[in-house]
Amino acid sequence: MISNLAADTQAFTSNAFLVSGDRTVLVDTGSNFDVVSKVRERVDGLDAVVLTHTHPDHIGNLSEVVSAFDDGPDGDGIEVWGYDGSRDDVDRAIADEETVRLGDDEYVALHTPGHKDDHLCFYSPDADVLFAGDLVFQNGSFGRTDLEEGDRETLIESIDRVADRVNGTLREMHTGHGPSVSNDPYSHIELAAKMARQA
Repeated sequence: MISNLAADTQAFTSNAFLVSGDRTVLVDTGSNFDVVSKVRERVDGLDAVVLTHTHPDHIGNLSEVVSAFDDGPDGDGIEVWGYDGSRDDVDRAIADEETVRLGDDEYVALHTPGHKDDHLCFYSPDADVLFAGDLVFQNGSFGRTDLEEGDRETLIESIDRVADRVNGTLREMHTGHGPSVSNDPYSHIELAAKMARQA
């Protein structure tokens, strides 16, 4: 089950997706709202936090989440997984094309820079679900490239990579901001590829 814990939040934040199941994971923590209580309303604990990327709106609540669920057997708490293992707040690096379990399904991690160098998307062929982070959004919108590490041509290459990888049967696309897309999400990716070239 996938729940957007930031859905009703008015503060500046990214979405924060609780993926419950065999391996209960929080995909991005969001910022500026009490995500810990929202997690606890739904599950008893977390197995890991998985980051699409490390912009402040996506990891602002990270320290609170790690502290709140600091109940690991070694006292080290839950692990934070992300692309850049050199960061102090990332415990385990996720390699491009590595498979990670989110909830009940296996997802392939796709390194998709252009918005930020450490950006990852997560795609499950079996579940037909994509966590797109800030790569693409509803109605052909796409990630900003005017921030540090942003690059429009690289972003277009990343969008094309995801479009080539997922298929027309994609059932759900969960984005870093705005509503998730369940009505022909593949067409929104195609439109984002087109719009990014025109912008």
